Amino acid sequence: MSGRNLLFVPGPTNSPDRILRAMHVPMEDHRSSSFPALVGPILSDLKKVFKTETGQAIVFPGTGTGGWESALVNTLSPGDKVLSFRYGQFSHLWIDMMQRLGLDVTAVDVEWGEGAPPETIHELLSKDTKHEYKAVCVVHNETATGVTSDIGAVRKAIDAAKHPALLFVDSVSGLASLDFRMDEWKVDICVTGSQKGFMLPAGAGIVCASPRAIEQGKTAKLPRCYWSFEDMLKANATGYFPYTPSIPMLYGLREALNMLFEEGLENVFARHHRLAEGCRRAVKAWGLSVCARAPRWYSDTVSAIMVPAGFNGGDVIDVAYRRYNFALGAGLNKMAGKLYRIGHLGDLNEITLLAGIGGAEMAMSDVGIKVDLGSGVAAAQKYWLETATPLPAKKVAGPAESAAPARRPAGVA
Repeated sequence: MSGRNLLFVPGPTNSPDRILRAMHVPMEDHRSSSFPALVGPILSDLKKVFKTETGQAIVFPGTGTGGWESALVNTLSPGDKVLSFRYGQFSHLWIDMMQRLGLDVTAVDVEWGEGAPPETIHELLSKDTKHEYKAVCVVHNETATGVTSDIGAVRKAIDAAKHPALLFVDSVSGLASLDFRMDEWKVDICVTGSQKGFMLPAGAGIVCASPRAIEQGKTAKLPRCYWSFEDMLKANATGYFPYTPSIPMLYGLREALNMLFEEGLENVFARHHRLAEGCRRAVKAWGLSVCARAPRWYSDTVSAIMVPAGFNGGDVIDVAYRRYNFALGAGLNKMAGKLYRIGHLGDLNEITLLAGIGGAEMAMSDVGIKVDLGSGVAAAQKYWLETATPLPAKKVAGPAESAAPARRPAGVA
């Protein structure tokens, strides 16, 4: 099929050519004396993305799911009580992991389309006068429903209850796209992956652990080997890894960090918000709604779009792929068939996202959903034009410049 296959799933995201070129490197000795010059700055710069001075960044060969497991096994013991909230497929899967690891999980079901409820957190922790809960686990950005939770409010709820539980946060589809403040929010462990805001292929589980979480690991009894913070931190301190790292992934991560810092993290967050709002304007123009039940829950990295009754979101996704060669995200678990998702994170701008919006319009029309073709595109365009940063004044050539003859390329008569 002609044309480039564009991903509008919320991960993996489109990898910029610049990152792909950086990853195209010959293999080298990961025990060489020069290798720490690559590793040390990466781990230091990752802390800037997590916004922490005291946390320790760790890069595991793996995925965000591996990061989940590392957070649990490095800090908890069999039978420990954990408080978590289920409001989408990924919070559901994390809870399932906790249970399979032998933890005593209080899983609070929340309406899918909402996020972590600070009021409930405060209520449950206030009742736990013996401080039996060892950790509170929440998903920052629930990819399945397009919902972002307020982690600052979660922290305030824990503090108001005067509870010592550790705070673990999954920001797999949030970090490097949405603002995250590890130190300010007193997050003990944040988990993310390489294939979302970092614009890399899947293959790295990136974790940041607070001093309190690392200290807790000294008495934790869940078994760990591959996911050991202790082994990683000991090796990382000298610029190495306890086992073979993915060398191309490290070079790609170095370039991804360069790109994020060149744009400026706050500009990255603002870009994602502006693009997401344009997508939401498109959804409204179609006469449809997103899964997030109120603006306070809107995600700036993915919009989960509810399809009308009698239609299947999977059909929209299938037509988009087979006829137009682009990928939309599927509804998962209890939302299967009820929605499709447009991912708008990582390496994209207005023109990129217009392709996804326009393609979604055509795919919906193909399956019989009544939308006015061009309505969503126009709504997004209008918003982005109204909110565009003014261009700097174009430089006008002075008399000397305008009089100078044009230079010919060498060898041209």
